[in-house]
Amino acid sequence: MNYILDEFSRTWVSPSQYDYLLAKGWRHFGPNFFRYNISIHDDKVCNVLPLRLRVNDFMPSKSQRKILRKCESFQLSIQKVDIDEVSQKLFHIHKEKFKDNVPQSIFDFLSKEKTSSTPTTILDLRVFDEDRLIAVSYFGIGENALSSIYGMFNPDYKSYSLGIFTMLVEIMYAKQMNCDYYYHGYCYDVPSFYDYKKKFSAMETYIWEKDKWVDYSSFDKAFSIRANS
Repeated sequence: MNYILDEFSRTWVSPSQYDYLLAKGWRHFGPNFFRYNISIHDDKVCNVLPLRLRVNDFMPSKSQRKILRKCESFQLSIQKVDIDEVSQKLFHIHKEKFKDNVPQSIFDFLSKEKTSSTPTTILDLRVFDEDRLIAVSYFGIGENALSSIYGMFNPDYKSYSLGIFTMLVEIMYAKQMNCDYYYHGYCYDVPSFYDYKKKFSAMETYIWEKDKWVDYSSFDKAFSIRANS
């Protein structure tokens, strides 16, 4: 496998260009696009796996349905990004959960200029317990795809699995928008903090060397066989 480490900056891309970039394994924080196929985890080299799921084929698992029921009393809003004092405060509370690669600013993930339109339409999903903001997630909208960018939640509500909950709401929103795909980021081919991203149905992973997406369940099974042989 060739080593891939690409990046560029663009303040605006068309919805169809956004879809194209996502389909080629690109991610972005604000205007900064990047993609890489190798990373270091626990001092070991590992492969990076871009993930997406087919929106119309997705079915929540038993545990995900339980999360939806548990959170059904919360209030939701979806709007253009507004980095206000309340969301800034939530960011700084949430970042305390990290031990490594601790983010310093919410603008590590979003553009400071034209936040709601760089490099595409960026929306935020807000979750409230009555009048208390307890979770926010940010996502970008393309022509036929929705891409999750960053999520944060109040650790007082850890038992509600709000990170998974906001992803499930984003998938439902993608379905309302008639999107074909929901891109939910990178994971590794070894156990890591990102394993929660692997627990969704109708999921695909991008094979860098073949420039194609394949069903994740068949890839995972094949990888397990190779790893154990």
